[in-house]
Order: sequence, then C-alpha cells, then structure tokens
Amino acid sequence: MSLLVVGLSHRSAPVSVLERAALGTDAQIKLLQDTVAAEPATEAAVLATCNRIELYADVDKFHAGVAELSTLLAQHSGVGLDELTPYLYVHYEDRAVHHLFSVACGLDSMVVGEGQILGQIKDSLAKAQELHSAGRLLNDLFQQALRVGKRAHSETGIDRAGQSLVTFGLEQLAEGTDVADWARGKKALVIGAGSMSSLAAATLARAGVAEIVVANRTADRAERLAALLGEQYGPGLNAADDTHVLARAVPMESVPVELTRADVAVSCTGATGLVLAAEEVAAAVEGRTGRPVAFDGAGSGGRTTDRAPAPRANADSADVRQTPLPPTSVGTDENCPLDVAAVQGGFSVLGEAAVAGMDAATLEQHAAWAAGSAVDRREAARRSPEADAELITALAATAATVGRIPERRKPEPVMDVPRPAPALSLLDLAMPRDIDAAVHRLTGVRLVDIESLAEASADAPMAADVDQVRRIVSDEVAAFGAALRAAHITPTVVALRAMAADVVANEIARLEGRLPGLDDKHRGEITQTVRRVVDKLLHAPTVRVKQLAAEPGGAGYADALRTLFDLDQETVASVSRAEDSTEKNRGPR
Repeated sequence: MSLLVVGLSHRSAPVSVLERAALGTDAQIKLLQDTVAAEPATEAAVLATCNRIELYADVDKFHAGVAELSTLLAQHSGVGLDELTPYLYVHYEDRAVHHLFSVACGLDSMVVGEGQILGQIKDSLAKAQELHSAGRLLNDLFQQALRVGKRAHSETGIDRAGQSLVTFGLEQLAEGTDVADWARGKKALVIGAGSMSSLAAATLARAGVAEIVVANRTADRAERLAALLGEQYGPGLNAADDTHVLARAVPMESVPVELTRADVAVSCTGATGLVLAAEEVAAAVEGRTGRPVAFDGAGSGGRTTDRAPAPRANADSADVRQTPLPPTSVGTDENCPLDVAAVQGGFSVLGEAAVAGMDAATLEQHAAWAAGSAVDRREAARRSPEADAELITALAATAATVGRIPERRKPEPVMDVPRPAPALSLLDLAMPRDIDAAVHRLTGVRLVDIESLAEASADAPMAADVDQVRRIVSDEVAAFGAALRAAHITPTVVALRAMAADVVANEIARLEGRLPGLDDKHRGEITQTVRRVVDKLLHAPTVRVKQLAAEPGGAGYADALRTLFDLDQETVASVSRAEDSTEKNRGPR
C-alpha cells in the first residue's frame, strides 16, 4: 500500500486560508485529472467540505508524491505554495487510513460526531469513480470508510458528542434557548439548494418555523426543495407533531425583499464571492423595523474581531466629536487646575480631551486633583526639565499604543444594559463565506458563521463514547491493512495457480501422445487426479502465504513466492492491471 493524503482543515489552518483555498466543482475535477496524470500517482480522490480540503492518492514514491500533491493543491486552490505549506498535513499508508476512518466517524469534524461527513465522503467517491480516477485501493478505502462511519454511529453514542453544523449553528443563534422554542412561528429564508441548505431547511421545518422561502440561482432546484418540504412538512401532514410549514421558491433576485420579511436566514451556496453584503443586510433590517441600522463596536453577535479602529491621537476635532463623551460639569468643577473656559464644550474636565496637549506639570496637577488629593502647583513647577521630558515621553508612548491619552481617575461603574433581541438572525455555513463579516457589527443583527462556530465548539465537551469510537477506528485500520496486504499477494497466487494449470495441461497433452489409445473415461480420470494432486500441493502454501502477508511486514512474501517458483514478473503485473482496470471501470455504488 502506498496511500498518501495531503490536505488542510479547520484544525491546521485559519478560516481565512480555508476560504481562499476552497475548491469549486470544476476545480475539483481538474485537480483529479491532473493528479492521475502526474507521474507519482496512479489513483486520486478529493474530499472537499466547508472545513477541509484533502487530496488522496496511490503513489509509488513518498517524497515525490508529497511534493506533487502539495503543488497541485496550491495550483488549483489559487493560494501560493509558500503560503499554503505551513498549513498542510501529510498522512501515509496506515496513518492515512486512520485519518480517513476518523474523519468518517466525525472525530475530526468541527462538531465532534456530526454525521453529514458520510454523505460528503460518498459524493467524493462517486466523483472519483465517474472520472475513473479511483482504482482498487481508493474504492476499497472509501467504501470501508463509509462502513466504519456507519458502524460508529450505530454501535456508539457518538451522535451525543456533537451535532451537525446546522444544528450547532441554530443553537448558537438561539443563545441558550431551546431551538424549537426559538424557531417556532418564525419565517425563514434559505439561500442555496444543495445538501447543506437542504439539511438546514429540513432542520428548520422540524423545529417549527411557520414559513420557509428557498432562493437559488437554479430555479428548478429551489422549486424541487420547496416541493419536498411541502410534501414532508406541509399543513395537515404532521398533525401529531403540530408541524405546519409553508414552503415556496423564489429567484435570487428576490432575496433583498424576502430578507425584509425573514426572522432567520441560512446561506450556503457555492458562490466564490459574497452573496449578502453588509449594506444589503442593513437595508433589509431597516425595511423590516423602520429604524436606521448602525455599526456598533462588538456587533449583536458579541464578537470583537471586527471592531472599528479607535480614533487616532492626532484626529481633528470633527473626528473626536463623532463619539462625544457625556457633557458633565464643564466650568463648574471647583479647584480644577485647568482653565475650564478653554476646554472644548461638551467634554468633562475629567476626560481625556480636556488634558490633551497640556504640559507635564499641569497633567500631574490634574491627575492629583482628579484623584482627590492636592499637589502644590509651585512644587510641581520646580520639577526638572529631564523629569518633564520623561513624563511627556511616557505619555506619548501610551498615546501611540492605545490611540489616546489615558485618564488618571478610577473608572466609574458601567451598567450592563441588556442587548435587545436581534431583528434578524443569520447563519452562514458556506466556505468561502456567503455573508460579509462586517455584518457582525450591525446593530439588530446576529450572525453566526464558520469562524464563530469554530470558536464556540473549541470548548465543547467530549462524550465518553468518543473513546469507544477511537477503538473501533484502530481495529478497523488494522483489519483494513491486513486485508490490503493479503490482497497484495493475490496476483502472485493467481499467477502461480495459472502456471500450475499450464503444467498440468502440458503433461496431459504429452501423455496423450504416448498413449493414443486412451479412451475418454480413463483420460478424464487421469486429468482429474493430476489436478487434485497439484491443488493439494499448492493449497497449504498459498493459504499460509496469504496469512503471513496479512501481518505487518508481510509485503516480502510475494517476492519470495515469485522467486521460489520462478514466476514471470510480467504475468503477475498483468493480473494486477486486469484487476485494477475492472475496479476503475466499476460505476458508483
């Protein structure tokens, strides 16, 4: 076995790199074609999901294979090889099998135990079979991975260790509320009609939304999904669980209008650019609420990574007045050492704007006054120029670092004002993202995307069943390796038995030349006897050599068998080629 996998995932690369490296359908097809055309690889399969891109191949040289597969991934993803390399991982032979089996069981997923990966592995295999890039090794590997994944889900409670990304994303939107209670009666917009969007629509329908609108660039796919939802969850069909969902399809051009009606929107398309810009979302919320939407510091999702930069220390007064401080007690503070009349109106003499640009002695005087103590102004004036310079330098360094001059007073307690419920909840499951990340900073909007899901799931508890699944994976890897090593010797055994059959046929023909008077009955008995003798002589060695070859390090037994019986190498190779050709031409299963 010379199985090699080169890839990157949410565990090895940041979301920004995964977004840029994402492969569309056409790019995946071209990558497969170029991989099998490359010298080191004879088979290839691509597993591309929203949080992983992996290239599997059967290679004849390890180092050349790693170099070639890495280069091909970089070329087809559009991310430079130098930039991509630090995030790539490599697995070889048994480690590669272990990796795929772990992926199939959901152990390597962003949300441990999610089952959607099985469908993605099945699609990956079907694509490789359709393009005839999967031979015996990858066919057996991926089909066994599907069986292992199903076994893990049926024999353990791995499903309890996590949920699909859709369910987990909806739980994040619900913010601790039961998803069914949160979703009940809401109007939902689903953008896209692929497998992930269909799963999201079905999950929302089961959760109890009142209406689902499906938008897709291909109208018939949107109509098909809406029809399926209507058949399964339409009014009057599920009286027992009180699920009555109205479902309809709309063109993509109707998304801005539908967004003004929606309470929640889920987007997962294959688009390479943004589907929803921040301005479009803001306009939709304004149309829904009738109130203007502003960008706040942290966003309704609570994220801080997209905050607007703080005003610079040298910003002009117009910039400063964009974020005014409360106008407290200007000109009325007793004993303030500052000339309060010179302070800009609308700012407290306790604040940073009042002291900006003051000399060091006055700053110290103001600090002491703000802290409630007293400093003799004459004493402060007697400070040396060196001390003044040090203080000014320190203040300048602080201002350059934080963008402002710090206040010298204790912060006043800040009331924790509850944030109102968002007018619009958005779930972006696409990679690259469908929804502008700037939406995180829109008031009245809550956005959950792949990046925030990764952050939220980092501390998710692992179920005890995970250990049992890991044992299943280890056992299955060992069994697969043994079967593969045993299969490796099969062409040699087939060639040996073919050689024995030729020997029997030649000897029977020679016997007929010597005894031309043999009748058919005696000729048949002699032929059958000779064949039985040969079969009995070969049975024990061939069975035993298969057993030995299945053990670790058993690859050398095929060479030993060829040497002992002087088997023609080309005959063995032709048997292997025939088997591989049959496997490659096999349709999707």
